[in-house]
Amino acid sequence: MDVQQATQRVKVLRAEIEYHNRKYYVEDQPEIDDYEYDMLYRELQQLEAQFPELLTADSPTQKVGGAAVNLFTPVVHQVPLESLHDSFSEEELFDFDRKVRAVVEEPVYIVEPKIDGLSVAIEYRDGVYVRGSTRGDGSVGEDVTENIRTIRTVPLKLKDPIPYLEVRGEVYMSDKSFELLCARQENNEEKPFKNPRNAAAGSLRQKNSAITATRMLDIFVFNIQQVEGIAVTHHGEALEYLRAQGFTITPFYRKCETMEQVVEEVKRIGEMRGALDFSIDGAVVKVDSFDQREQLGSTAKFPKWAEAYKYPPEEKPTKLLDIEVNVGRTGVLTPIGIFEPVTLAGTTVSRATLHNQDFITEKGIAIGDTVVLRKAGEIIPEVVSVLEHDEDAEPFILPSHCPSCGQQVMRAEGEAAVRCTNLDCPAQLLRHLIHFTSRDAMDIEGLGPAVMEQLVESGQIRSSVDLYDLKLEDIKNMERMGEKSAQNLLEALERSKENDLYRLLFAFGIPHIGSKAAKLLADHFHTMDAIVAATEEEICAIEGFGLVMAQSVANFFSLPHTAELLERFRKAGIQMASKTVVEDVRFQGKTFVLTGTLPTMTRAEAGALIERFGGKVSSSVSKKTAYVLAGEEAGSKLTKAQQLGVPVLDEDAFLQMIQ
Repeated sequence: MDVQQATQRVKVLRAEIEYHNRKYYVEDQPEIDDYEYDMLYRELQQLEAQFPELLTADSPTQKVGGAAVNLFTPVVHQVPLESLHDSFSEEELFDFDRKVRAVVEEPVYIVEPKIDGLSVAIEYRDGVYVRGSTRGDGSVGEDVTENIRTIRTVPLKLKDPIPYLEVRGEVYMSDKSFELLCARQENNEEKPFKNPRNAAAGSLRQKNSAITATRMLDIFVFNIQQVEGIAVTHHGEALEYLRAQGFTITPFYRKCETMEQVVEEVKRIGEMRGALDFSIDGAVVKVDSFDQREQLGSTAKFPKWAEAYKYPPEEKPTKLLDIEVNVGRTGVLTPIGIFEPVTLAGTTVSRATLHNQDFITEKGIAIGDTVVLRKAGEIIPEVVSVLEHDEDAEPFILPSHCPSCGQQVMRAEGEAAVRCTNLDCPAQLLRHLIHFTSRDAMDIEGLGPAVMEQLVESGQIRSSVDLYDLKLEDIKNMERMGEKSAQNLLEALERSKENDLYRLLFAFGIPHIGSKAAKLLADHFHTMDAIVAATEEEICAIEGFGLVMAQSVANFFSLPHTAELLERFRKAGIQMASKTVVEDVRFQGKTFVLTGTLPTMTRAEAGALIERFGGKVSSSVSKKTAYVLAGEEAGSKLTKAQQLGVPVLDEDAFLQMIQ
């Protein structure tokens, strides 16, 4: 393909991808499946790599950023991003109307839902996206240009190349995206975000926009802040202009000529909020006419032409009929309350989590009780209190054995969670398989979640070790497979047998044991047999280990099921010894911290070199740190090293030390 042909194909691909982005993300009416979309996207990436001169900033491939930002640059808002005065009753809304009518005649209002997200400003010059910033304090925000670029519903080029446009919008995370993110955090043993608003805010302010790109953020644009090249006189007109330019505007709005109509719409929005796929915390009432807005002006804090109505949290009594116990992706037993159905925030609620045994005991919850339910953050129903105890109610206690597999459960010291530690527990098998095959664990390519789900559902896989019994005929006819892919998978499984011991330890998914802790464990004991034979005290003596970690390891290897699993792994030919070889001890007793991007090696490769020469790698800088090995875009660890006077090495200096 020559440049001319590539130019034409790139143009077609970009148009197709933008069209399907809009159908999927904006209109929620996808016309092609994910695989077809991915193939279009990949073809465009390959052409842009083959012909770099065709790559432009507004290409769909540039919506996923990768550049790390060390500090957010302050952005002064020429037009302040004002907050709104809040109302909590109909009387306050009518009072707002009286104040407006005292200044202007016959105002018309626009009523919109108030999205619960993070307010941002987005700027365009000559129709091209140039900058995005957070609201900050309304006067000064932070430059998050690359992070906003990752939001697929933000147009990088407007349909009309007007000289300048600044819009205001609300970045949010949908309920579905929030649930997926929390599940991923749970899988990684991370603390999940409390609500979608916090998740959106934390995701937008990531230093690395590649992380933001994975968070599935979205945006509703609801205002023109500044504009050159066109004239708009009313808010409704401005919204429709923004829609025509490719923005996803406020999801719905109503024009109202009386305050009675406004109150009616506010109530309607309140009744439907539970059915929306995003969080709202109120409704916004705005004067439609820009001339009237100018007459009304603003106070020191709020515009006088707009008012926010905040919905109170809705609480209702209901009866607790039963308590089910679910086994989560990490083996945690979660009690779920089953209630007489009750309507809250527009949705019917009949189930809510009771969190853990401590929560149940603290509130004295028993089956048959009348309790108060509340919708928290418009998404998660929660039990607030017990109104009345049933006469025959007995305190509820979580079972001592897993309801899914029957194995005994355990509660580690200092933990609220009761956990099933059986790796083959059907309730957590798929989650465990995804972790087992991941890059930092056994690193088995070609075994994605969709394939594993088929293997589990067909009964071919009941344990991670069953992967090593797979034959070509078992998998070649599966969906998304084929003989070549099946053969590649079997080869990847064979290669994984030679992995270092620490990878297998991490792949087991032992609670509190990440990849670094698994490496410490393997380097200290060297063989699986030695780890199995180690006492809790011996494990706790490893530098970097604590009592909870040591108990978790000792408990895991004391289970009869673990012994059976290890024997099967041995028979499959899995490496059971550490490969770490110390060439000399020049770094013995010295701790390194790695930060930034090194020119010729990954941080994992540099860490392996340090360990080969007897050193240790830590994730945090302290006075005990011997050296910080820093590459490009090094962040706070480099700053702290400089503050503490810790020697800083670049890659060249480090390589000279080991020659």
